[in-house]
Amino acid sequence: MDGDAILDIMKTRRSIRRYKQKDVPDELLYKIMEAGRWSPSGDNGQPWRFIIVRDPETKKVLGKIATEGSGRRFTAEYFTGRMQERFEGLKDEEKKARAFKKLRSGVVSSFLADAPVIIVVCALLDVWDVSYDAAMALQNMQLMAHTLGLGTCVVVAPVSDMRDDIKTMALLKIPHGYKIVSPLAIGYPDESPNPRPRWALEEIVYQEAFGQGGIK
Repeated sequence: MDGDAILDIMKTRRSIRRYKQKDVPDELLYKIMEAGRWSPSGDNGQPWRFIIVRDPETKKVLGKIATEGSGRRFTAEYFTGRMQERFEGLKDEEKKARAFKKLRSGVVSSFLADAPVIIVVCALLDVWDVSYDAAMALQNMQLMAHTLGLGTCVVVAPVSDMRDDIKTMALLKIPHGYKIVSPLAIGYPDESPNPRPRWALEEIVYQEAFGQGGIK
């Protein structure tokens, strides 16, 4: 596979929040986790651990925690004015109101309960670079899933607040000394989101120091 083909996989990956109610075979999940296992890690610490969640009741609880976490997070964003800044380019006031309601209610993250399978990525805390290591594993896993025709979405809402993190740790019986980095929703996509815009390289690349030079 050449560099252009790999770049195409990266460019066409999307965060998927609607899934077909179709089970994901174990062999595909193992390939996804194998991709995570081969991620780089500081001092080869390999801190990641993967919990496969298929039980409907467990997923329902995870979805509830995610909804509550997102609701608090986006309500704070709304009252600080940050949300209004993010949506200032949206001129349709009716669409804007619907978006604000969806975010502040936390419903934006409730889809986690409906994902056919969730892989919860947690990590051992006795190594230096846990958050970086786990993030690289998650990216590898998402790219592999996309290559296999599956959709994924990282959902940090159940663990971004300590109160939610404690609930999720207890739900999954994760021992002291580990930290949940993120649940990863996985399934066959039931939507085709448009690509989100990206800054041009000319706008984000500097030479030797921040703000200096650019692409030559």
